[in-house]
Amino acid sequence: MWIDYFRTGQAEARIEQALELGALVLPPVVAAELLSAPIKKSERAALMSFLRSLPLHTCPFEHWVRVGELRSLAALKGLALSTPDAHVAQCALDSEAGLLTTDKVFMLLANIAPLKLA
Repeated sequence: MWIDYFRTGQAEARIEQALELGALVLPPVVAAELLSAPIKKSERAALMSFLRSLPLHTCPFEHWVRVGELRSLAALKGLALSTPDAHVAQCALDSEAGLLTTDKVFMLLANIAPLKLA
């Protein structure tokens, strides 16, 4: 969803609303994915400034244990879930927050785990 937001403005209303409400927490891997884009130096500086303004989800060891358990649960149900996707989903679960997404893997995961989609 973030990539669409920055490239095309799609999903802008949903993200803008979450930002205005202070209801957005950034999984660290999402910051890494966004910063891996081949963008101009000035765009990267602006992106880094924006990302630094967002609250970052904390990831203690117990979070990573839950990430592994979530991947295991998904695998048992026949869903291949990457570690980055499991991390993003677990951040939402840890925060008891809805996950803003258009990715089908999270829609499938919501049928298996108590993941709320926003």
